[in-house]
Amino acid sequence: RQAMTCPLHIYLVSNIVITLLALFPGAFNCCTEISDEIPRRILQRVERFDIQKADGPCHLEAVILYIEGRKFCVSPRIRKVKKWMNKNKHKIPRKKSHGRKQRKMKTIKKKEKKQ
Repeated sequence: RQAMTCPLHIYLVSNIVITLLALFPGAFNCCTEISDEIPRRILQRVERFDIQKADGPCHLEAVILYIEGRKFCVSPRIRKVKKWMNKNKHKIPRKKSHGRKQRKMKTIKKKEKKQ
């Protein structure tokens, strides 16, 4: 009987983990520690960055810098980082969720004007 419950237990736990990963993909990828310093030469090599807010699944406010596939977590209060972020806003990945809806609305308006 105990051999039967063990595979069932593993199955249930794995399903819970998979469900949590699907619902909260960033929850298991949070910065848990941040640096209060960052060399200027590292900032110059940043490919993109994200902003981690403390009000979501992560409990620490941070700027996540991506350099050559590696992730660096730094404090958003560093003056150098704030200045760099203002100059490099284009390196934040954009979400494309509303682009198609706006295009459809524009084409509908053009059709209405023709009639």
